[in-house]
Amino acid sequence: MSPVVQAAERMELAAPARARLEPRMNPLQAVQTLLAEGQTQDALKLLAHLLPKRYAVAWACQCARDVPLPLEDKAGAVLAEQWVREPDEVHRRAAFEFANAGGYRTIGTWLAAAAGWSGGSLAPAGQETPVPPAEHLTACAVVAAVNLMAGMEPERFEQRRGDFMVRAMGLLGAGEPAN
Repeated sequence: MSPVVQAAERMELAAPARARLEPRMNPLQAVQTLLAEGQTQDALKLLAHLLPKRYAVAWACQCARDVPLPLEDKAGAVLAEQWVREPDEVHRRAAFEFANAGGYRTIGTWLAAAAGWSGGSLAPAGQETPVPPAEHLTACAVVAAVNLMAGMEPERFEQRRGDFMVRAMGLLGAGEPAN
């Protein structure tokens, strides 16, 4: 199965969006096709999943630097950025714990969740049996964070979301599969 088709299934793209995708498309072509058809939300979901997890989190953090985040959200962004710089278990776990404590309601908790769900275990610290996150969870958290950031100015939502997506499009240019 092609990476594009697999990502479309994992991210539960709408049937019309899935119908536009072809297995031979590279990631950039697939996202551009959905954008050209006006299927921006599905394009965002696909983009977030097709990027390597570290790139997806870094992209969301970069977007967060351009919006006026409250201190609580900045804390989540800092944890996500720490994981991007040093993607180890200590930083991943710190981001995961922050997101859990915050209840997944704010930009900061979704940014932290994106890093926290990138690997490792979702089980409580110290539990012997690991519970790995599903492959698409980082992308889901990135989509939530990007949409919340774009929604900070509701009258400019579509424009802001599009601007955020343009930043990540160049990362897909090589057409390499991710995740």
